[in-house]
Amino acid sequence: MLPIARPTEARLLEIVFPDHTNHLGTLFGGQALAWMDKAAFLAASRYSRKVVVTARSEQVDFHVPVRTGQMVELIATVLSVGRTSMKVDVAMYTEDLITGERELCTRGTFVMIALGADHKPTPIDQPA
Repeated sequence: MLPIARPTEARLLEIVFPDHTNHLGTLFGGQALAWMDKAAFLAASRYSRKVVVTARSEQVDFHVPVRTGQMVELIATVLSVGRTSMKVDVAMYTEDLITGERELCTRGTFVMIALGADHKPTPIDQPA
């Protein structure tokens, strides 16, 4: 049996309901950031097989609004790995469930830190 490569990606699907939106019927920025942070957490946890926390979010760009009833797909990819940290790119795409039209709506970078049992930064095992 061949060894399985260490996964560097995680994907999430969400649907935008009215309680996720503002008075204009578009996704709250804070909700988008929460979903993006969750995707970054999953990608970093999956890659490192460690408990991880968010150290910071770097530039997050909102390109187009996301409307009630649209689906979003979040694709989180581990870009680089340091001794205890990982940089994760998260792209969020909006998709109309009827037409299938997709568009990049938001993209950002998150830095995740691996923690040990003592809740302090711990080294990430490097692949062989």
